[in-house]
Amino acid sequence: MNHFNYQGNKLFCESVPVEAIAAEVGTPFYLYSTATLSHHFKTFDSSFAGLQHLTCFAVKSCSNLAILRLFAKLGSGADIVSGGELFRCLEAGIPAKKIIYSGVGKTEEEMRAGLQAGILLFNVESEQELDVMQAVASRLGIRAPVAFRVNPDVDPKTHAYISTGLAKNKFGIPIAEAMSTYQRAKSMPNIEVMGISCHIGSQLTEVSPFIDSLLKIRAFIERLSKQGICISYLDLGGGLGVRYQDEEPPHPTEYAAAIMEEMGETGCILILEPGRVIVGNAGILVSRVLYTKKSQTKNFVIVDAGMNDLARPSLYKAFHDIVPVEREAASSTESPRVTADVVGPICETGDFLAQDRELPVFNAGDLIAVMSSGAYGFSMSSNYNSRPRVPEVLVNGGDFFIIRERETHETLIQGESIPEFLL
Repeated sequence: MNHFNYQGNKLFCESVPVEAIAAEVGTPFYLYSTATLSHHFKTFDSSFAGLQHLTCFAVKSCSNLAILRLFAKLGSGADIVSGGELFRCLEAGIPAKKIIYSGVGKTEEEMRAGLQAGILLFNVESEQELDVMQAVASRLGIRAPVAFRVNPDVDPKTHAYISTGLAKNKFGIPIAEAMSTYQRAKSMPNIEVMGISCHIGSQLTEVSPFIDSLLKIRAFIERLSKQGICISYLDLGGGLGVRYQDEEPPHPTEYAAAIMEEMGETGCILILEPGRVIVGNAGILVSRVLYTKKSQTKNFVIVDAGMNDLARPSLYKAFHDIVPVEREAASSTESPRVTADVVGPICETGDFLAQDRELPVFNAGDLIAVMSSGAYGFSMSSNYNSRPRVPEVLVNGGDFFIIRERETHETLIQGESIPEFLL
């Protein structure tokens, strides 16, 4: 469910026409719906109401302060992977005791910041990281609360780039080697072993890989218990997919029912890290057609948004539906259609938002909406080709708010300097 709908021939976000926002902020821009964000979070979180749990939004998927603040007010925690995300979450008002810190490359500085803030858990991913955590916590005179990310070697049946739970992936400690790591950690004076974590991938459209992982983790928790190592938190990660095209991912209630059925008597508090399933269909990218062009073999629709604004199509060959913001011609069954590539202004052949797509006939000046762009849209954007990053806009009912200003040419060069010998 989302709140991007046509009223007549015009696309609205909740009660605001998208073209009205474009007229004020210019294009391209990201647009989010408060109602959709809230509905998705509440639906996911309430699906686990029968189990003691903590929902920690995956900040990497969409990290704007206003959106984090919205989730904080709804009771969310946060799954973070950097010191910058920690800073964002604390600024947004997410309690430190609801923050878990994942990632394979935590620095000493980032560990120190998390420990000083008093976060709930660090998901440690290697023996060397454990040693550094012990040293940092010792210098601070405190005990570091840790879980270990265990790699269960489960195929998530998703894109190879977003698969994280196979033996060949860089994440976590192989489950066959994890017992010795837990035993080492138990003996360390500044480490408090509190949990176990796994995360097998993103955009999963089946429940079975989650269950396969959970069963392996449950069995491992029983082995730990026999060694006198008690686990308080079981972090099952995130990864539940959304519909971009013709996928049929399970509804959160179906996902939750299957998880709760298999939790058994672990006695653990369940931690979940949803990202895409909350924000994916709650945001769109709005762009304007600059030109249309026809070659001997292709039709091109050239727009003012590029791969620097939305990397997923170029990076993953990901599908995003593209619709007109005003669909007067496209609304008729007799409206002409054309097969075309939707491309941006970036100097790369890989700069496209769609390839060989059957689309309405667009003309220069038309507005388009790239749907399902709320997850890994702005958060993966860049300044490639010295393009200022676009604004982010949040609609709430009949009002809209610019929650990130468009960057300028001046902000592009902040922090840069020309050394004296070149002056």
